[in-house]
Amino acid sequence: MDSETIQSGQAASGGEVGQDASILEDIESLWGQWRGLGYDQLQLAALETRRAGESLVAMLMAGVILAVLLIGAWLGILAAAVLALIGQGWPASSALLLAVAADLLLALFLAGVIRRKGRFLQWPALVRSLRPKPAKQRHPHKATR
Repeated sequence: MDSETIQSGQAASGGEVGQDASILEDIESLWGQWRGLGYDQLQLAALETRRAGESLVAMLMAGVILAVLLIGAWLGILAAAVLALIGQGWPASSALLLAVAADLLLALFLAGVIRRKGRFLQWPALVRSLRPKPAKQRHPHKATR
C-alpha cells in the first residue's frame, strides 16, 4: 500500500470516531431536553391541578350559598302566595296545604327530570359501541351453511 492510502484510511477512521462522538453528544443533549420538558410538563400539570382544586372548592362554596339564598327566596314566594290567598278569604290551613301541594308537585316533576337525565350519565351510546357484536352481525355477507 502506498502512504496516501494509509493516511486516508486513518483520516476516515478518525472522522468516523468524531462523527460517533458528535451523534452521542446530540443524543445526550436531546435526552436532557426531553427530561427538562417532561419536568416542566409535570410541574405545569401539578400547578393546574392545584388551581383546578381551589376553583372547585370555591364553586362548591358559592353553590351552597346560592342554594341557601334560593331556598329563602322560594319560601318567601310561598309565604307571599299563602298571605295573598288568606287575604282573598281562604282559610289559613287551606292556603298552606295548597302551597305544600304545589311545592310537592314541583318536586315530583323535578325528580322525574333527574331520573330521565340520569341514564345519560352512564354514557349509553359509548357502552353500546364497545359491546362486541354477535357473530351474525359481524359477517353479514358470508353465507351460512
